[in-house]
Amino acid sequence: MSSTKNVRPIIGLTVVFSLAVGIGIWVGTSLVKVPYTLPKDSALTKVTQKFGDILAHIQEDYVEDDVDMQALSEEAITKMLKQLDPHTVYITAQELAKNSMELQGELDGIGVNLTLLKGEVYIIAPISGGPSESVGIKPGDKILKVDNQDVALQGGNPVLEDVAKKLRGPKGTTVKLTISRKNQQEPLEFVVTRDTIPFYSVDVSYMINHDIGYIKISRFSPNTHKEFKAAFSSLKKQGMSKMLLDLRSNPGGYVYEAVQIVNKVLSPGKLIVYSKGKTEKYNAKYHAKGEDLLNECPIIVLIDEGTASAAEIIAGALQDNDRALIVGRRSFGKGLMQAPIQLKDGSQLRLTVARYYTPSGRFIQKPYNKGVDEYNAELIKRFKQGEYFRTDNIQLDETLKYQTSKKRIVYGGGGIMPDYFTPLDASAETIYLYQLNQFTQRYALEYTDQYRDKLSTMTLEQYQAQFTVSDFMLSQVTTRAAKAGCQVEEAVLLAAKERIKLRLKACIARNIWQEQGFYPIYHQDDDELQNALKLFDEAEALLKQPQSEEALP
Repeated sequence: MSSTKNVRPIIGLTVVFSLAVGIGIWVGTSLVKVPYTLPKDSALTKVTQKFGDILAHIQEDYVEDDVDMQALSEEAITKMLKQLDPHTVYITAQELAKNSMELQGELDGIGVNLTLLKGEVYIIAPISGGPSESVGIKPGDKILKVDNQDVALQGGNPVLEDVAKKLRGPKGTTVKLTISRKNQQEPLEFVVTRDTIPFYSVDVSYMINHDIGYIKISRFSPNTHKEFKAAFSSLKKQGMSKMLLDLRSNPGGYVYEAVQIVNKVLSPGKLIVYSKGKTEKYNAKYHAKGEDLLNECPIIVLIDEGTASAAEIIAGALQDNDRALIVGRRSFGKGLMQAPIQLKDGSQLRLTVARYYTPSGRFIQKPYNKGVDEYNAELIKRFKQGEYFRTDNIQLDETLKYQTSKKRIVYGGGGIMPDYFTPLDASAETIYLYQLNQFTQRYALEYTDQYRDKLSTMTLEQYQAQFTVSDFMLSQVTTRAAKAGCQVEEAVLLAAKERIKLRLKACIARNIWQEQGFYPIYHQDDDELQNALKLFDEAEALLKQPQSEEALP
């Protein structure tokens, strides 16, 4: 790998998409200190002087006394940056602290996964080996108080994030929890000593069958490639000779971590990605070291409209080098790199400093010349145009054709187009099923509490093969939902019956085996994944196609 840069560029995603895409603005591992001194009489000097003069006049002479000068200047900065591109952003010191913890892959706390069910805060599961588990907190426990304060806020509705904030704190400090537990008449009290809790970016890995291994990566944090390598090695020992890599709804993160993962499956010298900036220090080329731990066995990569930035680097590199079959829907389309610039007051400017290109030369950034609001609404526009359901609704720019190493046609200018399209299953997330989720989760917690001893005697394999969600269990969930006002026509309920049962089974499994129990069951009803499994013959055929004599740039 060669590079001339002195900071690591970062890639992230900022998007508002009501159908499920998360928000990701990621932090770099090293920060650019502001090194600039303004020359006298320069155009930049005059502009900054004007801005300072205006603020000074406001502070001195404006008729109102309560002007927040800090808020006023930050609003001006934010609006100014909107004139550049959607990914150049200003981050306050408070926002930076939160985002840094999330992307660094760890924070200090008590180690629990929380959920809000019918206005009450429940513990889905304590993190294995964490401080909560060590003091005896169990899945299904309901949090009544934190440090003797009721979790219910004004209006009687606790906000999950507010509760989570109270549970976080410096390592070594303590927090007192008052817990309600099923079959216990009196509340229980636990004093938990906070510790450093890791966040994992590899959500789950498991063998789908005797030869196909599955790995899901949700983001790219500093430890992602180590997590990936550990999961990869474990699956190899279990017989994996084909890999399904799930990058759906992955908003990106560290470029370097994505590059390290591609290193694991490309042969020596293959180009992974390259960047070009205004200044030389942001120009870089990443080449594979040639580990190819799968020995050129078939790979399928799942992507969708939420796959962005660093995740798109992986998809683009493997597609352009004809190393993997890309399956799903067109990815988000972010080809801009940001450098984090630390400001004196603890805030940060994340400035777009370079464009990145896939090995074939594709610049996959979607257009942003119509402004940030239009840019953020673009995914909704795709949905309304029917692009998620039919390939003939996808608009490609025929002037941006490129070729892979084996002369296959790929396109630039707006995301990674998959080799095989899989439509969005609109029936998978109806409004009713979405509303039903909280009732399904709550019933799963109660059922697990009641039958935990029996369930714990089973292996996950035995549970998958033998456990059946009965019609009575289903009716318990749907009846509770109906009483709470979640009504549905009988025909709709009948059509969704088996899907609801499967999700309930998956939720119960999560309470015993966590994500390792949940996903293998949940994925049985994942049409996108199931369709991808049928394409491994195509992925294998791709590897056998002759290589072009012309190398990628």
